[in-house]
Amino acid sequence: MSDKTYLPAGEVPPASQIGATLEALAATIAERREAGEESYTHRLLSGPADEVLKKIMEEAGETALAAKDVESWACSSLAATLAVAGADADDALSVELPPEYDAAVDHLRYEAADVVYHLLVALERYGIGLDEFAAELNTRMTDAERPQGAVRLHDEHVKRGK
Repeated sequence: MSDKTYLPAGEVPPASQIGATLEALAATIAERREAGEESYTHRLLSGPADEVLKKIMEEAGETALAAKDVESWACSSLAATLAVAGADADDALSVELPPEYDAAVDHLRYEAADVVYHLLVALERYGIGLDEFAAELNTRMTDAERPQGAVRLHDEHVKRGK
C-alpha cells in the first residue's frame, strides 16, 4: 500500500482491492438505473447517450492534462537539481520534488477515477458487465500475462477495430 492509503482498523482487506472496488462501483451504478432523476448516475444511464459519452471524453482530456502537470513538475524539479549540481556532476543526483508535484499526482488520481466512473456508466448503459469487460482485457494478453483461470471472449466476439 502507498503511504497515501490506509485500511481502517479491524477491516479485512479483500483479495483484490481494485477488483472489489470496481465490483462495488459497478453494482452501485447498476442499482442507480432504478433511482430517480435526482441521481446523476440515473440521468447518465437513462438520458441522451451524448451526455455520458461527452463526460468520458471530457474526463479523459482532464486526465491527460493532469498527467502533463505531473510530468512538468518532475521535469522542472530535475532541471533545477541539475542546474544547482552543475552540468558535469558525476555523482548520483537526489531530486527533491516540490509539494506541487504531490498535489499534481493527487489531481491525476482524481481525474483518472472520474474517467473510470464514467466509463463504467457507459458500459452499464450498454449492458457490458465487468466480467465481459475483463474478458476483453484478458483476451488481449498473452498466455504468460493472463491470470490463471481468467475469463475470455469466444472467438466470434473478438473484434480488433472496426
